[in-house]
Amino acid sequence: MQEEDIDVLTVNREKAIVKTSVIGIIANIFLVGFKAFVGLVSNSIAIILDAVNNLSDALSSVVTIIGAKLGAKQPDKKHPLGYGRIEYISSMIVAALVIYAGITAFVESIKKIITPEAAEYSTVSIIIVAAAIVVKLLLGLYVKKQGKVVNSSALKASGSDALFDAILSCSVLLSMIIYLVWGISLEAYVGILISCFIVKAGLEMMLDTLNDIIGKREDAEISNKLREIISAEDQVLGVYDITIFNYGPNKNYGSVHVELPDTLSVDDVDRITRKIQVDVFQKTGIILTGIGIYSFNTSDDEAAKMRNTIQKTVLSHDWALQMHGFYADTEKKTLRFDTVISFDIEKAEAMQILRSEITALYPDYEAIIVLDSDISD
Repeated sequence: MQEEDIDVLTVNREKAIVKTSVIGIIANIFLVGFKAFVGLVSNSIAIILDAVNNLSDALSSVVTIIGAKLGAKQPDKKHPLGYGRIEYISSMIVAALVIYAGITAFVESIKKIITPEAAEYSTVSIIIVAAAIVVKLLLGLYVKKQGKVVNSSALKASGSDALFDAILSCSVLLSMIIYLVWGISLEAYVGILISCFIVKAGLEMMLDTLNDIIGKREDAEISNKLREIISAEDQVLGVYDITIFNYGPNKNYGSVHVELPDTLSVDDVDRITRKIQVDVFQKTGIILTGIGIYSFNTSDDEAAKMRNTIQKTVLSHDWALQMHGFYADTEKKTLRFDTVISFDIEKAEAMQILRSEITALYPDYEAIIVLDSDISD
């Protein structure tokens, strides 16, 4: 059932992305035509560069469609987790196109400053540019909203870029009005301003996508949501070590450790973990591929005292962020626990410190300590 639900979500998401991108392409092509005509007729570098910027937006939408189509391909033997990460590649291409357009605009604007040419604006050209600003604003709001709905980084980036374009086009319109009223030509300088904003937007898009590709700390909201869902299950005493593996937008797999009473049977554990998997998927879309189990001492008073003593010792260090998964076998003289440590200390050093401290407290016990990195909020 889960796989069928994922397939439906993938198909619907792809259709929404393609539809939004096609609307963006059509709108931007019209804007390119109008602005290029006005720019050539009035000999305005600022308007021409504005048209070039719209052309890059249209190309970006084409790349977004290609990325969505390829990313929606069904998993196969070679790529069993699907092709969702292709969308990140398309986002990188979009960012590269935006940066290229910005650099080109900057160079052309510098040329205009060195060898200035008088522009010739008219009332019609002002009306066209003003109308283009309104269209671009509406388009940007629409594309960005759809990007959030379907969780598409490429669409969200395109929508933000469109809003930036509308704001920058306002500067073009303002420079036109200033020229007509006072005869002061600012268009080449406005062109530089536009180019700088374009390059900045492109770099931000590229860095955001690189973070998705490299892997980043999971959003605290998602981690807290998972803890809330899993903790609501009967018998679950704690939720730890949440890890999310992203294979493209809306394609998240994860693993988690849960603490359960040591009195449960294997049948109980199997029932609980299966229910957790179903609940998490239905409420978040995340597929838990692994649920580890920590056993919790429920009737051994000596083990409970050991837990409190060791936890106090471990958490006395600034770099020790959390202790969990504690279990002590007072008959076999073994104890085990996990400690989440910050990136301020090397694991080898932290292990050496903890081992020496635990051995000093309980020399007759064999301690099994697992150190976890601080990977989730």
